[in-house]
Amino acid sequence: MANFQEIIASEKPVLVDFSAEWCGPCKMMPPILKELKTNMGDKVTIIKIDIDKNPAAASAYKIQSVPTLMIFQNGQTKWRQSGVVQAGQLQQIITQYL
Repeated sequence: MANFQEIIASEKPVLVDFSAEWCGPCKMMPPILKELKTNMGDKVTIIKIDIDKNPAAASAYKIQSVPTLMIFQNGQTKWRQSGVVQAGQLQQIITQYL
């Protein structure tokens, strides 16, 4: 988590997947995020944060349900949604910030 502030300060959009091991819907996200990364390449940074291992981050961003996806750019929250989001929809949202 030490580098988290540095990572989200990037001009490049950063998609953060707040998740948990015990969360069923969270298990659906890795293939979706892999597809997104394949489609977008280096245009976006994708990181996953386990809320049980990083409770301070979960608290700081008021994560109440998982998965919660957030897009940061230049250190600011640009978008946020809880629940599973498909790769195509994520790609459309991220493209707005490129």
